[in-house]
Formats: sequence, structure tokens, C-alpha cells
Amino acid sequence: MRAALSVLFRRFVHDRGGNIAVIFALACVPLISAVGCAIDYSRATLIRSKLQAAADAASVGSIAKASPAFKAAGNMTADGSISVGVTDATNIFNANRASQSGYTLTGLTPTVVKSGSTVTATVSFTATMNTMFLGVIGKSVLTLSGTSKATASMPLYIDFYLLLDNSPSMGVGATPADVQKMVNNTSDKCAFACHDLNDKNNYYDLAKKLGVTTRIDVLRSATASLMDTASATETYSNQFRMAIYDFGASAGTLGLRSLFSLSASLSSAKSAANNIDLMSVNGQNENNDQDTAFTAIFPAMNNEISSPGSGTSSSPLKYLFFVSDGVADESNTGCLKPLSGSTRCQSPLNPALCKTMKDRGVKIAVLYTTYLALPTNSWYVKWIDPFNAGPYGPSPNSQIAQNMQSCASPDLYFEVSPTQGIADAMNALFKKAVADARISG
Repeated sequence: MRAALSVLFRRFVHDRGGNIAVIFALACVPLISAVGCAIDYSRATLIRSKLQAAADAASVGSIAKASPAFKAAGNMTADGSISVGVTDATNIFNANRASQSGYTLTGLTPTVVKSGSTVTATVSFTATMNTMFLGVIGKSVLTLSGTSKATASMPLYIDFYLLLDNSPSMGVGATPADVQKMVNNTSDKCAFACHDLNDKNNYYDLAKKLGVTTRIDVLRSATASLMDTASATETYSNQFRMAIYDFGASAGTLGLRSLFSLSASLSSAKSAANNIDLMSVNGQNENNDQDTAFTAIFPAMNNEISSPGSGTSSSPLKYLFFVSDGVADESNTGCLKPLSGSTRCQSPLNPALCKTMKDRGVKIAVLYTTYLALPTNSWYVKWIDPFNAGPYGPSPNSQIAQNMQSCASPDLYFEVSPTQGIADAMNALFKKAVADARISG
């Protein structure tokens, strides 16, 4: 009996048949913990990504162009927090997380701040999530957090000063067909619809009877159209202010004339544009026909423009919007090209006149209405064509065009040919100016 028990005990001690079950049972503990951890962390990652998406939507949405914060920022005269933006960010965040469950939101901190021309929204959150498996290793709660930041550049405030050349040369036909109609219907084959109050030579009235469209007619309607473009472009109702000037009502009162004082009322500016008209003359040789006085006009215009600011509502940027065919006719002993052999100067614009303003920080946008070739006009052939690098027509070497481009600030020059629309060109140049303001601002 003792021998039998001894054999049985030895067999029990050396038997390994149950090891796999024991090892498997022991191995299940860390295996189940690892799988459980993966499940808990996957849930946490999913919930956090949903909350992060809500924070992203809140930061971006609270400073979108149509948001209350963006509009409020435009009316602020100083930097600071925007309370309506904080409320909006909170509402957007909560709306975007509404369908998500399995967590407890423990903190939400939205801030919306204006600094200079930038609006910044920051949305931070914290939350907790109860675990299902990590409690085995003593971690029953996971903490989730995240931050989203978005910035938006505010549209800049800009004052536009329109300087419109209404000198007699802007009475030329707007297109080659208009020029030809005037030539065909005048005894001296004149292409200019001069606003001569002397009935004997009143080609201005003749042009109207013939249905001829002149450059000044197109400029008038283009300026009115520009106000519509500005109104449709601005984000804030008073973002753009306009002022309109010309070279004078008549040769006898030659000089800078204000047609519309600086104002944010674009509808009123549009109405004022209807008063743009060709300068009148009281018979030939009034004022010695020197009716394009750039040397006097530009310093006077410079005095009208106050110091440029940074683009805020209280300190707007300043842009001069100059539209002309680019040729001076004035008494000027410092004439660039005094072809007449006297103090009368018929010459391309002197870019130095523009530099004075540009050095002050005023941006100059130039629309050059190409000086048309007038081969039947002896005055044009003698005095103007040499600057246009003829024979009888503008060319890439035109001194007039080169000087007009030199007057303009970088990328703010536009030349419109006789067959192009001045209205389209003015609107395109306006949009370039607004885009330039955002880049440089």
C-alpha cells in the first residue's frame, strides 16, 4: 500500500498535463487589460476628435466674414475683446458637439480679440471620460483637451480721391469710329468736341447732335459705375470714402475743383459723378489754350489728402485715383520737352509730381486713357505725336505711357485703349487697389 501511494505521488509531482490551462489563465489578465486599454483609448481618441472638430468650427465660424464678431470689429476704434464673438463661439461649439455622448465637458474657454487689423479666435476645451477596462489598473477616468485658433484679416478702410482730367483733350471721340465721325463732319477735320462757348466753333454741341461719344462722356458714366462697384465690394457700410476732383469748370477758372467732398455716402458720390463734364473755353486762345496744368494741380491735390493711416476706421489708407490722357499743356519753364520754344509746355506728365505724394505714403492708381493718334490734326502731329513715338500713333515706346506708369504705385497702373471700356478698366483698377491694400496692410 505504501509502495502504491509512493508511486502515485511521484506521478502527480511529475505530471505536466495541466500547465497550459494554468498558463493561459495567468496570461489572460494582461491580455484582457491590453485589449481593454486599446478600446478605452480608441473611444477617447474618437471623442476628442469630435470635440476638436467642434472647437475648429467655433474658432473659424466666430470670425467668419458674416459673423457678429467680424462686423463688431469693424466698428471698434481700439483693440480688445469682442464679447459677441465669445458668445457666438460658445454656441457654435455646443451645436457641433450636441450629438456626441460618453464624456463630461469640464471646461470651455473661447476668446475673440481684435488687434490692429486682425481678429483672432481661440477655443480651448477640457473633458473627462469614464473608462471601461482601464479601471483594472487603477485608471477609471481619462482627461481630454484641445485648442483651436483661427485668424482673419479685417478689410481695411480706404479713402479714394478721384482726380479726373476734364481738360479739352478729353473731348476727343471715345473710339476710332467716334473720332472719324467728328473728322467727317467738321470743316477743319477736328477730332475734338471742344466745349467752346463760342457758337461758331462749338463742336461740343455738334458731337451731341451727331451722337458722338467722347472720352469725358465715358469717364462720367464710368465714375458712376465705380461707386456701384465700391458699394458691392465693401464689407462695412463706411469702409470706403470717395472724393471727386477735376481740373476746373472752365479755362477761365482753371485749377483743382472739388465736385464731391470726401464722404462714405457712395450713393451721393454716384449722383455727383453726373456733374463731370468737359472744361469749357470762351473761344480759341483763352488762357493761351493752356488748360492741363499738372504742375499746379498735383501740389493742390497733395494738400487735399491728409496723412495716410494704417487702415483702421479712424485712420484710413489714402489712395489717389488719377485718370488722364497724360499730356500737360501749361506755362512751365521747367518743361520736360518744351517743343514750342516758349514757356508753353506741351509735354508728358512729370512723374516727380507724383513722387511727392508717394513719399508721404499715398498710393497712386493711374488709369491712362491712351492718347489717340489724330493724323488729320496738325496740332497733334506737331506737338503730341513725337511723344507717342509715331508715326501717328501710340507705341510701346510712348513717353506719355511711360511717364504715366512711373507716376503710379507698383502694380497700380492700367492703360485703356480706344476700343476698351473705361468703366471696366476703372473697376479693375479699383479692385487691384483694394487687393494691394490688403497685401501691404
